[in-house]
Amino acid sequence: MASRSSALGEAMRALGARMGEWNDMPVAFRFPGDPHLEHNAIREAAGMWDSSALTKIQVRGADALQAVDYLVTRDMAKIPVGKSAYCPILKDDGRFCDDGIIFHVADGHFLVASSIGPSYELLKDFASGRELSVERDEGLHIITVQGPRSIDLLDPLTDADLRHLRFCHQLHASVCGVDMMISRTGYSGERGYELFMRDREVVGVWDDLRRHAEPLGIVPVSFDGLEMVHIESGLMAYGAEATEDNTPWEVGMGWAVSRGKGKFRGKQGVFELEGKEKVRFYGIVADHDDVVEHGAELSIDGGIVGHVTTPAYSKRLGKSLALVHLVPSAAVEGTQLELRGPTIQCRAVATSIPFVDPERKNLHAM
Repeated sequence: MASRSSALGEAMRALGARMGEWNDMPVAFRFPGDPHLEHNAIREAAGMWDSSALTKIQVRGADALQAVDYLVTRDMAKIPVGKSAYCPILKDDGRFCDDGIIFHVADGHFLVASSIGPSYELLKDFASGRELSVERDEGLHIITVQGPRSIDLLDPLTDADLRHLRFCHQLHASVCGVDMMISRTGYSGERGYELFMRDREVVGVWDDLRRHAEPLGIVPVSFDGLEMVHIESGLMAYGAEATEDNTPWEVGMGWAVSRGKGKFRGKQGVFELEGKEKVRFYGIVADHDDVVEHGAELSIDGGIVGHVTTPAYSKRLGKSLALVHLVPSAAVEGTQLELRGPTIQCRAVATSIPFVDPERKNLHAM
C-alpha cells in the first residue's frame, strides 16, 4: 500500500488511468487507448504528465553546497544559481545507489529531485552537526511537459522568456497565474520543461494546461507511453539500466564523474573500478514484431553475453528495441546476438544508442 499520494491522483483517475505504484506513490501506468499515440505526441507535438512521485528534498543552510557536493559525483561548486546538474549517487564502494537532478535554487539552497534510492537518508546523515536543513517536500508537485511544441503551449501562459531558457537551467516565473519554478529538464530526449509548484495549485494548473494543450495535439502521457520514448532516446533508469551492481563507467556516465573535485561519496571505490567494467549499457534491435521480454538473455554461439534491461516496440520506427547490458566485447555496432526469454526466442543485433536523434539536437533546441 503506497504511503505517498499526488494531488493529481484524482485527475489521472478521471482520465481513466490504470494506476500502479512507483516510489511508494500511485502513478498513471496506462490510459485508455493506444500508448503509441502518446509516444507520437511527445515526438511530434508534446505530452504532459505528473512527475510528483520523484523524491523531492530541500537542502538549505550554510553547509548546503558541501552536502550536495559530497552526495554526488559532479562538482556542484561549478553549478551556479539558476542551473541544475544530473548526477549519479554512489555507495561507498563506487557503485550506484540512486541518481537525480540537483537544482541550485538560491545561495545556500538546493533542491534534489532523486529516484528510488536513499538520497534523503544519506543527506540527513550528513546534516548531523552541520548548519544544514534537509527536508522531504511532499507538497512540491511537478508537471512535466515534453516535446517540440511544449514551448508553444507554455509561452502564451507565462511572463517568462522560456524560448531562450537553456537546457538544465531554471527560473522562477508565473504560469497560468501561479508562481513556480520552471526548469528546462525532462526525461524524453525532446525539448521540454518541468513545472514545480505547491500541491494546492497543481490541479488548477493541470486543468488550465489541458484546455490549452488539446488544440495543439498535446496529450496526457502514462508510464507505458513514456517508456517507449525513453528507450528510443537511450535514457537510463535507476533500478533497470543502473543498479547497485553497476558503476558510472558501465552505463556511459563517466562524463558525470568529476576527477578534480575533493571528497565525494564512493570516490575511492569508483576510481578503483574504472577500467574494470563487466558490462556496457547498449541497445539492440530484435528480429521480432512485438516487445521482447525483460531480462531475456543475449548470447553468441551459446555463450551468454548480456541481458535485456528495458524493452519496447516502436511503431514509429517499426522496430522491436531494447536497452541492454552487454559484456564490453559484444557492445559493438552490428554484433549478431541470440535473444532468449521465457516465451520469445529470436535474433537481435547490437545497436548504439540513442536510437533517435543521436546528437541530442532536439533536447538542446532553441
